Amino acid sequence: LVNTDGCELMIDAEASSGAFAVHEVARDLGVFCIHTNSETSALTADPKQYIPNAFRTARQGVHDSIVGGRYAAEIAKAKGLKKWATCSPDYAYGRDTTAEFTLYLKRFAPEVEIISESWPKLFQPDYTEVVTKILQAKPQALYSCLWGGDLTSYIDQANIYAMFGQMEVFAVNMADYTALTVVKNLPKGIHSGNRYIKTFPTTPENAAWGDAYKAKFNEYPTNWSWENATAIMLMAEAAKKANSADGKKIAEVLKGLTIKCPFGADGTVTMRGDDHTLVGYAIGWGTTIPQEPYVPEVKAGDWKTIFELEAEWKKSKGYT
Repeated sequence: LVNTDGCELMIDAEASSGAFAVHEVARDLGVFCIHTNSETSALTADPKQYIPNAFRTARQGVHDSIVGGRYAAEIAKAKGLKKWATCSPDYAYGRDTTAEFTLYLKRFAPEVEIISESWPKLFQPDYTEVVTKILQAKPQALYSCLWGGDLTSYIDQANIYAMFGQMEVFAVNMADYTALTVVKNLPKGIHSGNRYIKTFPTTPENAAWGDAYKAKFNEYPTNWSWENATAIMLMAEAAKKANSADGKKIAEVLKGLTIKCPFGADGTVTMRGDDHTLVGYAIGWGTTIPQEPYVPEVKAGDWKTIFELEAEWKKSKGYT
């Protein structure tokens, strides 16, 4: 695309399984790049990955894990959920995000113990062995960051064994229309982070954007929809301010840029200048029901707390 077709602005909508490779292309060629789907924290948190021409508008795993870990810890304490299992995809996002979630779960609920871990391959078709392993371990709660078709296949197969009635389930990627509307029998009471739902943030702007998307494409947006839309909003505003479509000029303006955005916790989002990652987006957890609005109440995360704990985490990883 860059060498043959003259691409000057690159939108990388790869998952973490491909984003790091695209990042190295951006590093080698110096082309402007904005990552819109990969949530592996290291992609922007690790200073070794930093390049001046690459940015990320996808949510970051550690942000989700701080909010989710605290939310889960409160429920664990209230319900006495001490024995936990995890089931997440075996690649960078699954490994890193699960480690970050359990870090904060244990920080806020030190009595929690992880008694079983499962790492199915990405796009694995059969989860029988995984479900059996979890049932044999008899955890009181389960965390998973499976997503998309993997998550829906997993739920459909686990339903055969009535797994979801035997433990509390925390699936960070459940509250996305691709999962909510596809599962044959959506279990009631799965705890999930918000991916994209038009009812959170609870603003006219977000609801209007979700409805307009559905009117145009005949389906509701997904998590990747808002992340890609945010990339375009930021690029457009940066191009206006720079009065240029040149990638280097856009990159300079993009650092620290704040824009009005339907997906912001306060109606705005910011491209943080020091690590080129998106902050200020609406982030929270709630409990699913099998029909609209799917997650009727979402407990919003607090960005002040996220920033404080993220700074601690970066220091502990040697990133600062």
